[in-house]
Amino acid sequence: MQAEEHLDNLKMTRFHYRLITVAGLGTLFDSMDVGIISFVLAALIGAWRLNSLMIGVVGSISLVGMAIGAALAGTVADRLGRRKIFMLTLAIYSLATGLSAASVALWMLIVFRFIVGLGLGGELPVTSTMVTEFLPRKDRGRGIVLLESFWAVGWLVAALVAYLLIPQYGWRSGFLVGMLPALYILYLRRNIPESPRYLLRTGHVKEAAEVMSVAAGHEVAATTLRAPSRVTKTRVSDLFRGGQSPKTIMLWILWTAMNFAYYGMFLWLPSVLVTHGYSLVNSLKYTLIVTIVQLPGYFSAGLLVDRIGRKPVLVVYILLSAVSAYLFGHGHGTAQILLFGSMLSFFNLGAWGVTYAYTVEQYPTMIRGTGSGWAMGIGRIGGIVGFDPPPCSSRA
Repeated sequence: MQAEEHLDNLKMTRFHYRLITVAGLGTLFDSMDVGIISFVLAALIGAWRLNSLMIGVVGSISLVGMAIGAALAGTVADRLGRRKIFMLTLAIYSLATGLSAASVALWMLIVFRFIVGLGLGGELPVTSTMVTEFLPRKDRGRGIVLLESFWAVGWLVAALVAYLLIPQYGWRSGFLVGMLPALYILYLRRNIPESPRYLLRTGHVKEAAEVMSVAAGHEVAATTLRAPSRVTKTRVSDLFRGGQSPKTIMLWILWTAMNFAYYGMFLWLPSVLVTHGYSLVNSLKYTLIVTIVQLPGYFSAGLLVDRIGRKPVLVVYILLSAVSAYLFGHGHGTAQILLFGSMLSFFNLGAWGVTYAYTVEQYPTMIRGTGSGWAMGIGRIGGIVGFDPPPCSSRA
């Protein structure tokens, strides 16, 4: 029996939920870092007297790093394994985030934020690929959406850190808190196994059987598994061979649009509120409220994605995100900002969760990391284009 068949027919066990939680905490730290820079930017507008160009460079440079990091890490993970690259990317962005707190000039902050992006962008596709390869087929959509819901929790933690610490202790405190994931790597080293699908596809049948036994809760004999007759190296060109071209092009367009919508809205929200006359404290408070609504957005999509299907849920949530974005863009006053911002937050993040689940299922094991990584990497171009720095105001 192939490992894919055995894993697809498993039931969700405590192991799977534990894996989602452990890996999800890595996603939480990723999100916390992205969220922290959005709040730091709001504080730096006044502290460093940044103009619109400077704000745009600081805000977008991490996305440039994320684009490169996602493509590289996804490809390397198909060659060296998911687990090693997951821990490496965690270390890179955690340490670079801590170094960002030591920045005394704009160029230093830009350099460190680029390095942060390399690690941050690399961790996301590797994590979703790794968890997907453990999950049973019938629960895969719900599991991946649940994994990605940790992103909303991370943004919420960032909002809380910003609201409680930045006004009192300054913007550097936000980056110092973001360095905490470095300590988490020591825990990950002992508690995350390598993907059994990857192990089998690379000829490590005994190791694959051991990991599958842990996941299944009963022994799986190595003699019941079959390894491929030969192991081939992954190339980026494989994404355009064997009928993969339509999937690849479609996913690149989808990810570009999703990044454009998300980063164009949420990264700038605290800064936009500040430049429109709201105090820093109130701007952080309103952003915190909007951020909380991301969680039910994820959970609602998670409940529907395996029952209704990936495409219907994704289409509906994207359409409702577009309607919410239009209403938010034409809203006036605090009440409308909170209402329409919350609607956009709910549907946009629900769509994000489904997009991850849909993407990782489009490719076979040996190019899954490469396919996911390049889709997410190309998608960051949309995030960069979506950056429209708010004009600086003297009221900030």
